[in-house]
Amino acid sequence: MSQIFDFFFGQYAEYSTLHITLEIIAVLFGIASVFFAWFNKIWVYPTGIVSTAIYVYLLLKWALLGDMMINAYYFIMSIYGWYVWTRKIDETHVTPISRTTSIEKIIEVSIFIATLIFVYVVYITFDKWNDWTAYVDTLTTAFFFVGMWLLAKRKIENWIFLIIGDIISIPLYFYKGYTFTSFQYVLFTIIAIFGYLAWKKSLDKNLATA
Repeated sequence: MSQIFDFFFGQYAEYSTLHITLEIIAVLFGIASVFFAWFNKIWVYPTGIVSTAIYVYLLLKWALLGDMMINAYYFIMSIYGWYVWTRKIDETHVTPISRTTSIEKIIEVSIFIATLIFVYVVYITFDKWNDWTAYVDTLTTAFFFVGMWLLAKRKIENWIFLIIGDIISIPLYFYKGYTFTSFQYVLFTIIAIFGYLAWKKSLDKNLATA
């Protein structure tokens, strides 16, 4: 039993109690945020802001630039998304769940490519392009950047990008030594699948009654 525990959590022996506690708090708020997204509730953003703010601090301390940039972007997009989700399109309705338009698909691709280039330049500038994880970080950052932008716009396709990013992040964070965060992405993946199905059901219902 102790060998199994050491395999999953042995690396935390070198971490401070503060950092371990903060990571657990960030994970709990992150999970809460995705649950609220699943049920299409505005609380996705307040809880997400707490989680991402903590992760920005921790990842900066751990010198994980790519991951830190993802969470800094999450923080900014959470503020933007909070505004979009509460903005009324008429006297009684707020921004609804919808599918991406042709123009938005072009923007998706543009954000994805721009993110790849941006992260590559940052990694080269700070001499972080020295491990295979840098390639994976660049890819996941692009998926998450597009996914968070789509979530802020309340587009159902956000779940596809987030699911792909979540699946890649599970082994990536475990390899980096952040088991709690890796477990978080396991839950993120499961919740995101249910979130997509719930949003699709709601969207199909709204289209049928329109």
